[in-house]
Amino acid sequence: MEEFEYHELRAATDNFSLSALVGKGSHGCVYKGVLGGGKLVAIKKPSIGLQILQDNSKLDNEIQVLSSLHRSPYLVNLIGVSQEGLTQKKLLVMEFMPNGSLHDSLHNLSTPPSWSKRLHVALQVAQAVQTLHESRPSVIHRDIKSANILFDCNWNAKLADFSLAVRQRESTQRVHPPSQPAGTIGYLDPCYTTPGKLSTRTDIFSFGVVLLEIISCRRAIEAGRDPASIVDWALPLINGNRGGLEVCDTRIALPGNMEGTIRCVLNVAVRCVSSNEEYRPSVAEIVRELETCVVRRIRYPVWRSLLESVLSRRKQRTTTRTTTIICTTHQADVQVDHSRGKDVGKRGFS
Repeated sequence: MEEFEYHELRAATDNFSLSALVGKGSHGCVYKGVLGGGKLVAIKKPSIGLQILQDNSKLDNEIQVLSSLHRSPYLVNLIGVSQEGLTQKKLLVMEFMPNGSLHDSLHNLSTPPSWSKRLHVALQVAQAVQTLHESRPSVIHRDIKSANILFDCNWNAKLADFSLAVRQRESTQRVHPPSQPAGTIGYLDPCYTTPGKLSTRTDIFSFGVVLLEIISCRRAIEAGRDPASIVDWALPLINGNRGGLEVCDTRIALPGNMEGTIRCVLNVAVRCVSSNEEYRPSVAEIVRELETCVVRRIRYPVWRSLLESVLSRRKQRTTTRTTTIICTTHQADVQVDHSRGKDVGKRGFS
């Protein structure tokens, strides 16, 4: 972790000018900074309210959590910190994510992301959560939401903002230090009502909400709708006769050969947001299921599936003459990713 001079970062952001501001939340503001040599970074400083109180606890917590983790391609990693002498002014220097958030891509852009891109993002976010939950000690993010999922220059999704994250005691798996429930309404686990109820399942619920948001492009909470909660709206539809296809974003057509894949993802989402915490899958289970229904069904080459189909027929013909049932790859489970080999950074999130 690098140590930066405060005045160096102030100059890199043009004295924290509004033109450099790229993000703002209840705990801090994030600025685009240009260091020597033209290196782009994200510089985070406490919110005005926390500055008045001289409260650096959220930044200190973020430093402690990120410092305990290995660098990951699925997280917005910490580069360094800066602190200005006796005034205790503290700044975090993070990786710069130039392509905004998943929230913006879903809700604020005129061109909606393609189904294949959405599914790959879902898998990348699951892998980010797995990185946290399988670290030693485990880390619970507590604020997984589309606004905290950012895109790098290649449109890879990374999980950001660890100001609310907590680490568990490895021996007892209890949260240390104890913390009051916190998070974002709409994504917050309704079972998380007391500090003692916090567990990795809390993050799993939030991840399930993000999955529903990715597929439906509906916000987690919409006050003008009834029901306002995406969970309360989506679950009856997913459990209905069509298996949830009614929740899919209608701005782009859903190819028939991807319906099985979408149903698979929605099934994962339903289990994640279950009111029965014990029914929620672990993040390892989620990653395995998404790898199966996303990677194998979307990126599985057609020529290979056809070859295996032919080989399967030949094998059965040579092993038995009485077998008439032939197992082949169903066409509904095959989808070609036509964007492979192209520069997605130049095309955008589509």
